[in-house]
Amino acid sequence: MTLKPGAATLAQLDAIYRGRQASTLDRACRDRVEAAAKMVMDAANGDAAIYGVNTGFGKLASLRIDADDTAQLQRNLILSHCCGVGETTPPNVVRLMMALKLLSLGRGASGVAWKTIEQIEAMLAENVLPLVPAQGSVGASGDLAPLAHMAAAMIGEGDVTYDGQTMPAAKALAAAGLSPIVLGPKEGLALINGTQFSTAYALAGLFEAWDNARSAVATGALSTDAIMGSTAPFEAEIHDLRGHRGQIDVAAALRTLMKGSAIRDSHLNGDKRVQDPYCIRCQPQVTGAAIDLLRQAARTLEIEANAVTDNPLVLASTGQIVSGGNFHAEPVGFAADQIALALAEIGAIAQRRVALMVDPTLSFDLPPFLTPEPGLNSGFMIAEVTTAALMSENKHLANPCSTDSTPTSANQEDHVSMAAHGARRLMRMNENLSNILGVELLCAAQGVEFRGGLQTSSTLSAVIARLRQVSASLRDDRYLAGDIAAAAALIESGEIATAAGLDDILTMEAL
Repeated sequence: MTLKPGAATLAQLDAIYRGRQASTLDRACRDRVEAAAKMVMDAANGDAAIYGVNTGFGKLASLRIDADDTAQLQRNLILSHCCGVGETTPPNVVRLMMALKLLSLGRGASGVAWKTIEQIEAMLAENVLPLVPAQGSVGASGDLAPLAHMAAAMIGEGDVTYDGQTMPAAKALAAAGLSPIVLGPKEGLALINGTQFSTAYALAGLFEAWDNARSAVATGALSTDAIMGSTAPFEAEIHDLRGHRGQIDVAAALRTLMKGSAIRDSHLNGDKRVQDPYCIRCQPQVTGAAIDLLRQAARTLEIEANAVTDNPLVLASTGQIVSGGNFHAEPVGFAADQIALALAEIGAIAQRRVALMVDPTLSFDLPPFLTPEPGLNSGFMIAEVTTAALMSENKHLANPCSTDSTPTSANQEDHVSMAAHGARRLMRMNENLSNILGVELLCAAQGVEFRGGLQTSSTLSAVIARLRQVSASLRDDRYLAGDIAAAAALIESGEIATAAGLDDILTMEAL
Protein backbone atom coordinates (compact mmCIF):
# COMPACT_ATOMS: atom_id res chain seq x y z
CA MET A 1 0.00 0.00 0.00
CA THR A 2 1.31 3.41 -0.98
CA LEU A 3 0.77 6.09 1.65
CA LYS A 4 0.52 9.72 0.62
CA PRO A 5 1.92 11.98 3.35
CA GLY A 6 -0.82 14.22 4.67
CA ALA A 7 -3.60 12.14 3.12
CA ALA A 8 -3.60 8.69 4.76
CA THR A 9 -7.10 7.43 5.54
CA LEU A 10 -8.52 5.56 8.50
CA ALA A 11 -9.23 2.62 6.19
CA GLN A 12 -5.57 2.45 5.19
CA LEU A 13 -4.42 2.65 8.80
CA ASP A 14 -6.90 -0.05 9.81
CA ALA A 15 -5.55 -2.31 7.06
CA ILE A 16 -2.01 -1.79 8.34
CA TYR A 17 -3.10 -2.58 11.90
CA ARG A 18 -4.89 -5.73 10.80
CA GLY A 19 -1.72 -6.85 9.05
CA ARG A 20 -3.17 -6.87 5.56
CA GLN A 21 -0.81 -4.37 3.93
CA ALA A 22 2.87 -3.41 3.86
CA SER A 23 3.56 0.31 3.63
CA THR A 24 5.66 2.55 1.41
CA LEU A 25 5.55 6.29 0.82
CA ASP A 26 4.40 7.95 -2.37
CA ARG A 27 7.64 8.87 -4.15
CA ALA A 28 6.26 12.31 -4.97
CA CYS A 29 7.36 13.40 -1.50
CA ARG A 30 11.07 12.67 -2.05
CA ASP A 31 12.06 16.10 -3.35
CA ARG A 32 10.61 17.81 -0.28
CA VAL A 33 12.31 15.34 2.05
CA GLU A 34 15.70 15.83 0.43
CA ALA A 35 15.39 19.62 0.33
CA ALA A 36 14.72 19.68 4.07
CA ALA A 37 17.65 17.31 4.68
CA LYS A 38 19.97 19.69 2.82
CA MET A 39 18.80 22.59 4.97
CA VAL A 40 19.64 20.60 8.10
CA MET A 41 23.05 19.60 6.77
CA ASP A 42 23.86 23.21 5.95
CA ALA A 43 22.76 24.26 9.43
CA ALA A 44 24.91 21.58 11.04
CA ASN A 45 27.95 23.01 9.29
CA GLY A 46 27.01 26.61 10.08
CA ASP A 47 27.67 28.91 13.01
CA ALA A 48 24.13 29.41 14.32
CA ALA A 49 22.96 27.22 17.20
CA ILE A 50 20.09 25.01 16.04
CA TYR A 51 18.43 22.86 18.67
CA GLY A 52 19.14 19.18 18.24
CA VAL A 53 21.27 19.77 15.15
CA ASN A 54 24.41 21.18 16.76
CA THR A 55 23.30 21.43 20.39
CA GLY A 56 22.49 19.08 23.20
CA PHE A 57 18.94 18.08 24.07
CA GLY A 58 16.33 19.17 26.58
CA LYS A 59 17.99 20.98 29.49
CA LEU A 60 21.33 20.56 27.68
CA ALA A 61 20.21 22.61 24.68
CA SER A 62 22.62 25.43 25.54
CA LEU A 63 25.65 23.20 24.93
CA ARG A 64 27.14 23.42 21.40
CA ILE A 65 28.28 20.30 19.55
CA ASP A 66 31.12 20.31 17.00
CA ALA A 67 30.18 19.50 13.41
CA ASP A 68 32.46 16.45 13.52
CA ASP A 69 30.45 15.02 16.43
CA THR A 70 26.93 15.30 15.01
CA ALA A 71 26.71 11.62 14.02
CA GLN A 72 27.88 10.55 17.49
CA LEU A 73 25.41 12.99 19.01
CA GLN A 74 22.49 11.34 17.23
CA ARG A 75 23.65 7.81 18.07
CA ASN A 76 24.10 8.74 21.73
CA LEU A 77 20.64 10.28 21.73
CA ILE A 78 19.04 7.06 20.54
CA LEU A 79 20.93 4.77 22.89
CA SER A 80 20.45 7.00 25.95
CA HIS A 81 16.71 7.19 25.34
CA CYS A 82 16.21 3.39 25.12
CA CYS A 83 14.79 3.28 28.64
CA GLY A 84 11.47 1.56 28.05
CA VAL A 85 10.20 -1.06 30.47
CA GLY A 86 7.25 -3.41 30.77
CA GLU A 87 5.50 -5.71 28.35
CA THR A 88 6.40 -5.68 24.67
CA THR A 89 4.22 -3.66 22.32
CA PRO A 90 2.20 -6.00 20.05
CA PRO A 91 3.70 -6.40 16.55
CA ASN A 92 0.66 -4.97 14.78
CA VAL A 93 0.88 -1.80 16.88
CA VAL A 94 4.62 -1.54 16.13
CA ARG A 95 3.89 -1.92 12.43
CA LEU A 96 1.33 0.86 12.62
CA MET A 97 3.70 3.07 14.61
CA MET A 98 6.39 2.68 11.94
CA ALA A 99 3.92 3.51 9.18
CA LEU A 100 2.87 6.64 11.08
CA LYS A 101 6.52 7.67 11.39
CA LEU A 102 6.86 7.29 7.62
CA LEU A 103 3.88 9.58 7.12
CA SER A 104 5.35 12.21 9.42
CA LEU A 105 8.84 12.15 7.91
CA GLY A 106 7.38 12.14 4.40
CA ARG A 107 5.90 15.60 4.86
CA GLY A 108 9.39 17.05 4.27
CA ALA A 109 9.60 19.09 7.46
CA SER A 110 11.81 16.82 9.58
CA GLY A 111 15.13 17.05 7.75
CA VAL A 112 15.90 13.34 7.50
CA ALA A 113 17.77 11.75 4.62
CA TRP A 114 15.79 9.63 2.17
CA LYS A 115 17.79 6.57 3.19
CA THR A 116 16.28 6.81 6.65
CA ILE A 117 12.79 6.57 5.22
CA GLU A 118 13.90 3.66 3.03
CA GLN A 119 15.22 1.87 6.11
CA ILE A 120 11.80 1.97 7.77
CA GLU A 121 10.12 0.83 4.55
CA ALA A 122 12.57 -2.04 4.13
CA MET A 123 12.13 -3.20 7.71
CA LEU A 124 8.35 -3.22 7.25
CA ALA A 125 8.66 -5.08 3.96
CA GLU A 126 10.92 -7.73 5.51
CA ASN A 127 8.90 -7.84 8.75
CA VAL A 128 11.85 -6.81 10.88
CA LEU A 129 9.91 -5.34 13.81
CA PRO A 130 11.64 -3.67 16.75
CA LEU A 131 10.88 -4.92 20.24
CA VAL A 132 9.37 -1.85 21.87
CA PRO A 133 8.72 -1.88 25.64
CA ALA A 134 5.28 -0.39 26.22
CA GLN A 135 6.02 1.80 29.23
CA GLY A 136 8.17 4.89 29.50
CA SER A 137 6.44 7.66 27.56
CA VAL A 138 4.63 10.59 29.18
CA GLY A 139 3.32 11.74 25.81
CA ALA A 140 5.29 14.96 25.43
CA SER A 141 8.60 15.86 23.83
CA GLY A 142 7.50 12.91 21.78
CA ASP A 143 7.08 9.27 22.74
CA LEU A 144 10.80 9.33 23.42
CA ALA A 145 11.57 5.95 24.96
CA PRO A 146 9.33 3.78 22.73
CA LEU A 147 10.42 5.51 19.54
CA ALA A 148 14.07 5.26 20.62
CA HIS A 149 13.71 1.47 20.71
CA MET A 150 12.37 1.63 17.15
CA ALA A 151 15.24 3.88 16.03
CA ALA A 152 17.80 1.68 17.78
CA ALA A 153 16.83 -1.26 15.60
CA MET A 154 17.40 0.89 12.52
CA ILE A 155 21.03 1.45 13.56
CA GLY A 156 21.57 -2.19 14.49
CA GLU A 157 21.05 -1.93 18.25
CA GLY A 158 18.50 -3.55 20.52
CA ASP A 159 16.27 -6.50 19.67
CA VAL A 160 13.67 -7.24 17.02
CA THR A 161 11.37 -10.01 15.90
CA TYR A 162 12.19 -11.56 12.53
CA ASP A 163 11.01 -14.76 10.92
CA GLY A 164 9.05 -15.59 14.06
CA GLN A 165 12.06 -15.24 16.35
CA THR A 166 13.42 -12.63 18.72
CA MET A 167 17.03 -11.74 17.94
CA PRO A 168 19.50 -8.85 18.02
CA ALA A 169 18.67 -6.17 15.49
CA ALA A 170 22.04 -6.37 13.75
CA LYS A 171 21.60 -10.10 13.16
CA ALA A 172 18.05 -9.67 11.84
CA LEU A 173 19.01 -6.83 9.50
CA ALA A 174 21.79 -8.95 8.05
CA ALA A 175 19.49 -11.94 7.62
CA ALA A 176 16.99 -9.71 5.80
CA GLY A 177 19.66 -8.34 3.48
CA LEU A 178 19.70 -4.94 5.19
CA SER A 179 22.41 -2.91 6.90
CA PRO A 180 22.32 -0.59 9.91
CA ILE A 181 22.21 3.06 8.95
CA VAL A 182 24.33 5.90 10.34
CA LEU A 183 22.20 8.80 11.46
CA GLY A 184 22.98 12.28 10.16
CA PRO A 185 22.30 15.64 11.81
CA LYS A 186 18.91 15.80 13.58
CA GLU A 187 17.83 12.37 12.32
CA GLY A 188 17.81 10.70 15.72
CA LEU A 189 15.77 13.56 17.10
CA ALA A 190 13.34 13.36 14.17
CA LEU A 191 12.83 9.66 14.84
CA ILE A 192 12.14 9.86 18.58
CA ASN A 193 10.27 13.17 18.71
CA GLY A 194 6.68 12.58 17.70
CA THR A 195 3.41 11.04 18.85
CA GLN A 196 3.48 7.91 16.70
CA PHE A 197 3.58 5.43 19.60
CA SER A 198 0.65 7.05 21.40
CA THR A 199 -1.24 7.51 18.14
CA ALA A 200 -0.71 3.90 17.04
CA TYR A 201 -2.08 2.60 20.32
CA ALA A 202 -5.00 5.04 20.22
CA LEU A 203 -5.84 4.00 16.65
CA ALA A 204 -5.66 0.34 17.66
CA GLY A 205 -8.01 1.11 20.53
CA LEU A 206 -10.33 2.95 18.16
CA PHE A 207 -10.45 0.13 15.60
CA GLU A 208 -11.16 -2.46 18.30
CA ALA A 209 -13.73 -0.17 19.92
CA TRP A 210 -15.59 0.20 16.66
CA ASP A 211 -15.94 -3.58 16.33
CA ASN A 212 -17.25 -3.69 19.89
CA ALA A 213 -19.67 -0.79 19.38
CA ARG A 214 -21.24 -2.33 16.28
CA SER A 215 -21.46 -5.70 18.01
CA ALA A 216 -23.18 -4.05 20.98
CA VAL A 217 -25.95 -2.86 18.68
CA ALA A 218 -26.46 -6.45 17.50
CA THR A 219 -26.38 -7.98 20.98
CA GLY A 220 -28.65 -5.21 22.26
CA ALA A 221 -31.24 -5.94 19.58
CA LEU A 222 -31.11 -9.64 20.44
CA SER A 223 -31.51 -8.86 24.16
CA THR A 224 -34.52 -6.66 23.37
CA ASP A 225 -36.24 -9.57 21.64
CA ALA A 226 -35.18 -11.99 24.38
CA ILE A 227 -37.02 -9.99 27.06
CA MET A 228 -39.84 -9.20 24.62
CA GLY A 229 -39.02 -5.52 24.68
CA SER A 230 -40.73 -2.80 22.69
CA THR A 231 -39.41 -1.34 19.45
CA ALA A 232 -41.53 1.81 19.84
CA PRO A 233 -38.64 3.73 21.47
CA PHE A 234 -36.63 3.16 18.28
CA GLU A 235 -39.09 5.04 16.05
CA ALA A 236 -37.23 7.39 13.72
CA GLU A 237 -39.07 10.60 14.58
CA ILE A 238 -38.12 10.36 18.24
CA HIS A 239 -34.45 10.49 17.35
CA ASP A 240 -34.79 13.01 14.56
CA LEU A 241 -36.34 15.37 17.11
CA ARG A 242 -33.15 15.24 19.14
CA GLY A 243 -30.77 15.26 16.17
CA HIS A 244 -27.64 13.46 17.33
CA ARG A 245 -26.24 11.45 14.46
CA GLY A 246 -25.06 8.44 16.51
CA GLN A 247 -28.43 8.16 18.22
CA ILE A 248 -30.26 8.35 14.88
CA ASP A 249 -27.94 5.72 13.38
CA VAL A 250 -28.29 3.25 16.26
CA ALA A 251 -32.07 3.56 16.32
CA ALA A 252 -32.19 2.90 12.59
CA ALA A 253 -29.92 -0.11 12.99
CA LEU A 254 -32.07 -1.53 15.79
CA ARG A 255 -35.20 -1.15 13.67
CA THR A 256 -33.49 -2.93 10.78
CA LEU A 257 -32.18 -5.76 12.95
CA MET A 258 -35.56 -6.47 14.56
CA LYS A 259 -37.71 -6.10 11.46
CA GLY A 260 -39.83 -9.20 10.86
CA SER A 261 -39.42 -10.65 14.35
CA ALA A 262 -42.32 -12.96 15.24
CA ILE A 263 -41.41 -12.47 18.89
CA ARG A 264 -41.99 -8.73 18.57
CA ASP A 265 -45.21 -9.23 16.63
CA SER A 266 -46.54 -11.54 19.34
CA HIS A 267 -46.81 -8.77 21.96
CA LEU A 268 -47.57 -5.69 19.90
CA ASN A 269 -51.06 -5.72 21.40
CA GLY A 270 -52.14 -6.51 24.94
CA ASP A 271 -48.73 -6.13 26.59
CA LYS A 272 -49.40 -4.78 30.10
CA ARG A 273 -45.92 -3.28 30.38
CA VAL A 274 -45.87 0.44 29.62
CA GLN A 275 -42.12 1.02 29.37
CA ASP A 276 -38.96 -1.09 29.28
CA PRO A 277 -36.00 -0.39 31.56
CA TYR A 278 -33.51 2.17 30.31
CA CYS A 279 -30.97 -0.46 29.27
CA ILE A 280 -33.46 -1.50 26.56
CA ARG A 281 -35.32 1.72 25.88
CA CYS A 282 -32.31 4.09 25.84
CA GLN A 283 -29.94 2.06 23.68
CA PRO A 284 -29.91 4.66 20.88
CA GLN A 285 -29.24 7.46 23.33
CA VAL A 286 -26.38 5.68 25.12
CA THR A 287 -24.70 3.55 22.46
CA GLY A 288 -25.38 6.27 19.90
CA ALA A 289 -23.62 8.87 22.06
CA ALA A 290 -20.68 6.49 22.43
CA ILE A 291 -20.53 6.08 18.66
CA ASP A 292 -20.46 9.87 18.28
CA LEU A 293 -17.48 9.97 20.66
CA LEU A 294 -15.70 7.31 18.64
CA ARG A 295 -16.29 9.23 15.42
CA GLN A 296 -14.97 12.43 16.98
CA ALA A 297 -11.89 10.58 18.22
CA ALA A 298 -11.47 9.09 14.75
CA ARG A 299 -11.31 12.56 13.25
CA THR A 300 -8.66 13.68 15.74
CA LEU A 301 -6.56 10.57 15.19
CA GLU A 302 -6.84 10.76 11.40
CA ILE A 303 -5.43 14.28 11.56
CA GLU A 304 -2.70 13.22 13.98
CA ALA A 305 -1.73 10.25 11.82
CA ASN A 306 -0.94 12.66 9.01
CA ALA A 307 0.77 15.27 11.17
CA VAL A 308 4.40 16.32 11.53
CA THR A 309 5.09 16.02 15.24
CA ASP A 310 8.86 16.14 15.73
CA ASN A 311 11.01 19.13 16.68
CA PRO A 312 12.57 21.37 15.48
CA LEU A 313 10.80 21.63 12.14
CA VAL A 314 12.22 22.64 8.79
CA LEU A 315 9.98 25.34 7.34
CA ALA A 316 10.51 25.32 3.60
CA SER A 317 8.46 28.46 3.07
CA THR A 318 10.86 30.62 5.09
CA GLY A 319 14.04 28.56 5.01
CA GLN A 320 14.04 28.39 8.81
CA ILE A 321 14.56 25.57 11.29
CA VAL A 322 12.25 26.42 14.18
CA SER A 323 11.60 24.87 17.57
CA GLY A 324 7.95 24.31 18.46
CA GLY A 325 5.81 21.88 20.39
CA ASN A 326 4.02 19.59 17.93
CA PHE A 327 5.37 16.61 19.85
CA HIS A 328 2.92 17.30 22.69
CA ALA A 329 0.30 14.57 22.45
CA GLU A 330 -2.60 16.40 24.12
CA PRO A 331 -4.97 15.79 21.16
CA VAL A 332 -4.17 12.08 21.30
CA GLY A 333 -4.65 12.02 25.06
CA PHE A 334 -8.06 13.63 24.75
CA ALA A 335 -9.04 11.21 21.96
CA ALA A 336 -7.95 8.24 24.07
CA ASP A 337 -10.02 9.49 26.99
CA GLN A 338 -13.04 9.85 24.70
CA ILE A 339 -12.64 6.29 23.47
CA ALA A 340 -12.27 5.06 27.06
CA LEU A 341 -15.50 6.78 28.10
CA ALA A 342 -17.32 5.24 25.14
CA LEU A 343 -16.04 1.76 25.97
CA ALA A 344 -17.02 2.07 29.63
CA GLU A 345 -20.56 3.22 28.84
CA ILE A 346 -21.21 0.64 26.12
CA GLY A 347 -20.18 -1.99 28.65
CA ALA A 348 -22.23 -0.47 31.47
CA ILE A 349 -25.52 -0.55 29.59
CA ALA A 350 -24.78 -3.99 28.10
CA GLN A 351 -24.12 -5.35 31.59
CA ARG A 352 -27.51 -4.11 32.73
CA ARG A 353 -29.11 -5.98 29.83
CA VAL A 354 -27.38 -9.17 30.99
CA ALA A 355 -28.62 -8.56 34.54
CA LEU A 356 -32.13 -8.00 33.20
CA MET A 357 -32.18 -11.29 31.29
CA VAL A 358 -31.05 -13.48 34.20
CA ASP A 359 -33.48 -11.92 36.71
CA PRO A 360 -36.91 -13.63 36.54
CA THR A 361 -38.60 -10.61 38.15
CA LEU A 362 -37.54 -8.41 35.22
CA SER A 363 -37.10 -10.71 32.21
CA PHE A 364 -40.80 -11.18 31.35
CA ASP A 365 -41.13 -14.89 32.14
CA LEU A 366 -37.66 -16.13 31.22
CA PRO A 367 -36.48 -18.83 33.66
CA PRO A 368 -34.12 -17.76 36.44
CA PHE A 369 -30.57 -17.41 35.13
CA LEU A 370 -31.72 -18.71 31.75
CA THR A 371 -31.52 -22.37 32.67
CA PRO A 372 -34.28 -24.98 32.02
CA GLU A 373 -33.88 -26.43 35.53
CA PRO A 374 -33.06 -23.62 37.95
CA GLY A 375 -31.87 -24.84 41.33
CA LEU A 376 -30.25 -27.99 40.05
CA ASN A 377 -28.49 -25.74 37.51
CA SER A 378 -27.13 -22.23 38.03
CA GLY A 379 -27.14 -21.34 34.34
CA PHE A 380 -25.67 -17.91 33.62
CA MET A 381 -25.64 -16.78 37.25
CA ILE A 382 -21.88 -16.31 37.54
CA ALA A 383 -21.42 -15.27 33.93
CA GLU A 384 -23.48 -12.20 34.88
CA VAL A 385 -21.24 -11.64 37.90
CA THR A 386 -18.22 -11.74 35.60
CA THR A 387 -19.74 -9.00 33.44
CA ALA A 388 -20.25 -6.90 36.58
CA ALA A 389 -16.57 -7.31 37.47
CA LEU A 390 -15.47 -6.35 33.97
CA MET A 391 -17.85 -3.39 33.87
CA SER A 392 -16.46 -2.09 37.16
CA GLU A 393 -12.87 -2.53 35.98
CA ASN A 394 -13.59 -0.54 32.83
CA LYS A 395 -15.19 2.24 34.88
CA HIS A 396 -11.94 2.60 36.82
CA LEU A 397 -9.85 2.46 33.66
CA ALA A 398 -12.01 5.17 32.07
CA ASN A 399 -10.79 7.81 34.50
CA PRO A 400 -9.12 10.48 32.34
CA CYS A 401 -5.38 10.30 31.81
CA SER A 402 -5.05 13.61 29.96
CA THR A 403 -5.75 15.61 33.13
CA ASP A 404 -2.64 14.19 34.77
CA SER A 405 0.74 15.82 34.31
CA THR A 406 4.12 15.85 35.98
CA PRO A 407 7.25 17.89 35.21
CA THR A 408 10.11 15.98 33.59
CA SER A 409 13.60 16.66 32.24
CA ALA A 410 14.67 19.06 35.01
CA ASN A 411 11.45 21.07 34.56
CA GLN A 412 12.17 21.84 30.90
CA GLU A 413 9.27 19.59 29.92
CA ASP A 414 6.92 20.78 32.61
CA HIS A 415 3.52 19.79 31.22
CA VAL A 416 2.88 16.42 29.61
CA SER A 417 -0.16 14.65 28.15
CA MET A 418 0.11 11.09 29.46
CA ALA A 419 -1.31 10.04 26.09
CA ALA A 420 0.79 6.89 25.89
CA HIS A 421 -0.74 5.01 28.79
CA GLY A 422 -4.07 6.70 28.09
CA ALA A 423 -4.01 4.97 24.72
CA ARG A 424 -2.48 1.70 25.93
CA ARG A 425 -5.25 1.07 28.47
CA LEU A 426 -7.77 0.95 25.62
CA MET A 427 -6.59 -2.54 24.64
CA ARG A 428 -7.46 -3.91 28.07
CA MET A 429 -10.78 -2.08 28.08
CA ASN A 430 -11.68 -3.46 24.67
CA GLU A 431 -10.89 -6.98 25.82
CA ASN A 432 -13.11 -6.49 28.86
CA LEU A 433 -15.93 -5.13 26.71
CA SER A 434 -15.67 -8.01 24.23
CA ASN A 435 -16.19 -10.42 27.11
CA ILE A 436 -19.19 -8.48 28.47
CA LEU A 437 -20.77 -8.50 25.01
CA GLY A 438 -19.87 -12.16 24.57
CA VAL A 439 -21.85 -13.02 27.70
CA GLU A 440 -24.73 -10.84 26.50
CA LEU A 441 -24.71 -12.69 23.20
CA LEU A 442 -24.90 -16.05 24.98
CA CYS A 443 -27.70 -14.90 27.28
CA ALA A 444 -29.73 -13.19 24.56
CA ALA A 445 -29.55 -16.17 22.21
CA GLN A 446 -30.61 -18.44 25.09
CA GLY A 447 -33.46 -16.08 25.94
CA VAL A 448 -34.77 -16.00 22.39
CA GLU A 449 -34.72 -19.80 22.29
CA PHE A 450 -36.97 -19.89 25.37
CA ARG A 451 -39.73 -17.97 23.57
CA GLY A 452 -41.97 -20.93 22.79
CA GLY A 453 -40.85 -21.52 19.24
CA LEU A 454 -41.41 -17.93 18.16
CA GLN A 455 -38.70 -16.79 15.79
CA THR A 456 -36.69 -13.62 16.03
CA SER A 457 -35.92 -11.70 12.82
CA SER A 458 -34.03 -13.41 10.03
CA THR A 459 -31.08 -11.11 10.65
CA LEU A 460 -30.86 -11.90 14.35
CA SER A 461 -31.43 -15.59 13.59
CA ALA A 462 -28.26 -15.42 11.49
CA VAL A 463 -26.44 -13.98 14.51
CA ILE A 464 -27.64 -16.87 16.69
CA ALA A 465 -26.68 -19.38 14.01
CA ARG A 466 -23.13 -18.00 13.94
CA LEU A 467 -22.92 -18.26 17.72
CA ARG A 468 -24.20 -21.82 17.70
CA GLN A 469 -21.29 -22.84 15.49
CA VAL A 470 -19.00 -22.30 18.48
CA SER A 471 -21.33 -22.59 21.50
CA ALA A 472 -24.33 -24.88 21.92
CA SER A 473 -27.45 -23.86 23.83
CA LEU A 474 -27.05 -24.27 27.59
CA ARG A 475 -29.11 -27.11 29.02
CA ASP A 476 -27.31 -28.67 31.97
CA ASP A 477 -24.54 -26.68 33.64
CA ARG A 478 -21.15 -27.04 32.01
CA TYR A 479 -17.72 -25.44 32.03
CA LEU A 480 -18.65 -22.01 30.64
CA ALA A 481 -15.30 -20.24 30.34
CA GLY A 482 -14.73 -21.72 26.90
CA ASP A 483 -18.16 -20.60 25.68
CA ILE A 484 -17.51 -17.06 26.91
CA ALA A 485 -14.12 -16.99 25.21
CA ALA A 486 -15.61 -18.25 21.94
CA ALA A 487 -18.43 -15.71 22.01
CA ALA A 488 -16.02 -12.89 22.90
CA ALA A 489 -13.82 -13.90 19.96
CA LEU A 490 -16.79 -13.51 17.60
CA ILE A 491 -17.41 -10.04 19.03
CA GLU A 492 -13.72 -9.09 18.86
CA SER A 493 -13.30 -10.20 15.28
CA GLY A 494 -16.34 -8.25 14.09
CA GLU A 495 -18.04 -11.45 12.92
CA ILE A 496 -21.20 -10.78 14.92
CA ALA A 497 -21.53 -7.29 13.46
CA THR A 498 -20.98 -8.76 9.99
CA ALA A 499 -23.54 -11.52 10.56
CA ALA A 500 -26.00 -8.79 11.59
CA GLY A 501 -25.32 -6.88 8.38
CA LEU A 502 -23.97 -3.84 10.22
CA ASP A 503 -20.80 -3.37 8.17
CA ASP A 504 -22.58 -1.02 5.80
CA ILE A 505 -25.22 0.31 8.21
CA LEU A 506 -22.83 1.68 10.87
CA THR A 507 -19.65 3.18 9.42
CA MET A 508 -16.77 4.82 11.26
CA GLU A 509 -16.03 7.69 8.91
CA ALA A 510 -14.71 10.60 10.92
CA LEU A 511 -17.09 13.46 11.66
